[in-house]
Amino acid sequence: MTRLRALIVEDDFAVAHVTRGFVERHPRYEVVGVASTGTEALRALAELEPDVMLLDVYLPDISGVTVLGRARAAGSRVEVIAVTAARDLETVRLARAHGVHHYLVKPFPMQALHERLDDVWRAHERDAALVAGAPLDQSAVDALLRRDALASAGQRKGVSPLTLERVAEALEAQTEPVSAAELGESLGMARVSARRYLERLVEAGLAAREPRYGHAGRPELLYSARR
Repeated sequence: MTRLRALIVEDDFAVAHVTRGFVERHPRYEVVGVASTGTEALRALAELEPDVMLLDVYLPDISGVTVLGRARAAGSRVEVIAVTAARDLETVRLARAHGVHHYLVKPFPMQALHERLDDVWRAHERDAALVAGAPLDQSAVDALLRRDALASAGQRKGVSPLTLERVAEALEAQTEPVSAAELGESLGMARVSARRYLERLVEAGLAAREPRYGHAGRPELLYSARR
């Protein structure tokens, strides 16, 4: 099985060591380099051409956001997982402006990182399925936009990207609008949990919500996938 190549950019040696161990425990990835400064990161990107970069925002010479901006300007399309202690909204916005869909706040468990790596792997597989240089039809364009929206929605606090994708796929399989209770039952989830994930899909523009009247009390909400 071909593994994706990962570059770790982290100035703290201990954190870099732990992060490397987490990545190397994922069967679909290999670590091809570790950089401790922004300058080293840019050099490694050019020389190693990794598939994914785990990027710390705070570096001793230039910021991770600056690294990302220069990498994009140089034509790099590397997938980025921002791994940092930075919690301010402006940093998140700047990272997203450069195409970052995955954001992990330190400290994080291995499972959280593996979920992001799984997302990157699935996106890589979908992109690889498209013939290079061939014109995209509408369904292919829609699939790419859906992937980005789903990845962004999966970064919300308390949301598992894998569970969000399960809910999205189950909703797309429905031929009629369904309630959170109905969809939750089909997935073995509690109604409250199903509704939380459905609302994330609505916020991301991937699902629509409408009320169903006819019963006493508050109307029941029905959800459907946006085609």
